[in-house]
Amino acid sequence: MRAEPGTVLGTRALNRALLARQLLLRKEKRPVLEVVAHLAGLQAQAPWPPYYQLWSRIKDFEPGELAGCLLDRSAVRIVVMRGTVHLVTAEDARFLRAAVQPVMDRDLSGNPTLRPKIAGIDHAELVGAAVEALAAEPLTGARLGAELGRRWPDRDRSALVHAARNLLPLVQVPPRAVWGRSGQPTFATVRQWLGAPLDPDPDLGRLVLRYLAAFGPATVMDVQAWCGLTRLGEVVDRLRPELVTFRTTDGRELFDLPDAPRPDPATPAPVRYVAEFDNLILSHADRSRVISEEYRRRITTVNGIFPGTILVGGFVRGTWRIERAKDRAELLVTPFEAISKRDTAALKAEGRRLLFFATGGSGAPEVRLLPPG
Repeated sequence: MRAEPGTVLGTRALNRALLARQLLLRKEKRPVLEVVAHLAGLQAQAPWPPYYQLWSRIKDFEPGELAGCLLDRSAVRIVVMRGTVHLVTAEDARFLRAAVQPVMDRDLSGNPTLRPKIAGIDHAELVGAAVEALAAEPLTGARLGAELGRRWPDRDRSALVHAARNLLPLVQVPPRAVWGRSGQPTFATVRQWLGAPLDPDPDLGRLVLRYLAAFGPATVMDVQAWCGLTRLGEVVDRLRPELVTFRTTDGRELFDLPDAPRPDPATPAPVRYVAEFDNLILSHADRSRVISEEYRRRITTVNGIFPGTILVGGFVRGTWRIERAKDRAELLVTPFEAISKRDTAALKAEGRRLLFFATGGSGAPEVRLLPPG
């Protein structure tokens, strides 16, 4: 039964709504670009997690489908939400990068490591120098830093590149993140790579609606945690006529799209392997709808590395990693608590499918559940 507007939604109801919108209750046969757009991008600090994110959501996903989108420029890697690299559609690169420019500006002025290293540099001059350096061809960070260093020889080159990345929309171009290939982060401007500038007037209302479609129901603080922007309460208030509202068990107001899926909390949730850096776990101020505070602390690292996790009963119950040797690959699963025999069997079966995907079917898949810890 669907929850009526104004009612209280408990943790399990929020969990099932999130899983439904994240395509984690049931894998679907949908085009890659459609899924990337629906999810408002895939967090992608590392090259390969987006492939695993799509594998967990798309039935019969093949890595060449995503690689082809990067090669034909219908998808790109670019810094957007929270100032982190995401893989997004070309259209979203122009929209989302423009929408979150205040996040980039805040980092430029408030980053205690960066700020003193670029103090006194005219921002427009830095943008001009970076555009000129990139005019002939895409450049690696080292080469771009060397070019900028010609103009500011006494400044830290990595800081100059970081500042240019904040001021100027730069995409990471192939072969970086193309499945089966390797490449250093190499940059081009959005205008160069996509043949069009950023959206000149990004609608923040549209940004909020896109978020709710992929992550709702949600509070204003949840939306802000996802994108890194602040003061979105006014935007949400303007959208109220289009939205429905609920309450959390502790009284916070939740906003949602009227026709978005909100499954019965009793809906079964299959085991899932969630990729490193997956926005499923990173896109709410209150993450308890998918991971407990205790388990969140276990997987949070000081260097920002976010491990792959397992979902059992819809919630994070452990982590996973693949260890490779010359002639084999092994999937190691570390539960945080005891897992039932039935769920253990399901994790092993899904884990073998994951290893088959990761290795292209080479070698015998080995899945090992370690003792809870």
